Amino acid sequence: MADSPNLSDTSAPPGRDGGGEDVGGGRVRWRRFAVLTVPAIAVTAGLGIALAQGALAASFAVSGQQFKVSATSLEGEGFAQYGSIDVNAREELIPVAVTAIKEAKLHSLCQSVVTTLPVVGDISLNLTAGKKAPVEASNLFVDATQLSGDAVFSNIEIGRDASTLDKGPAEAVGMQDLFAQQADSVSITDLQQTAWATNAGTFKLSGLSMNISKGKKECF
Repeated sequence: MADSPNLSDTSAPPGRDGGGEDVGGGRVRWRRFAVLTVPAIAVTAGLGIALAQGALAASFAVSGQQFKVSATSLEGEGFAQYGSIDVNAREELIPVAVTAIKEAKLHSLCQSVVTTLPVVGDISLNLTAGKKAPVEASNLFVDATQLSGDAVFSNIEIGRDASTLDKGPAEAVGMQDLFAQQADSVSITDLQQTAWATNAGTFKLSGLSMNISKGKKECF
């Protein structure tokens, strides 16, 4: 009588090894597939948590380039500042400090970004406005990584829970338990900042001028 099949044999089906790969057909190695998909799943989960907790700052995917902004002076009413997160087109999370102002006026505004292209090299885009009449913005949000200048705040609150902010724009609220600060008003001279994104309810640029040139020409 022929031997009966070994019912305890739990080896992979013919053509597959114990690692879950198709030896003959060259299909995806499942262990390798799992290793490759874990980071993507983690990013997606991180984005989901950030969205649920209102942690994302800009309402759009930011570019892969930061830009620089300078102004001789800024006066703002209703100031708030807190930590948050931007996301780019690759769904990578980028930490930022959000500066939010209800009503802002900026004098001698400059904005610049430098792009490096193959063969061509550096290309600079420069925007200026507000040399005579100030630039005016309402519900202004700047997602920055660097800010400097001489600042004066009125009735400032430092260390307030980011979820309880109420002096800036209505949407200027961060995650619960995170550090934030706010003030009735702010005045900054010799403003310089590097940012990933800016958005505003209205943005009025008097005397707007924009030009593109070869080489690296930045606001500061």
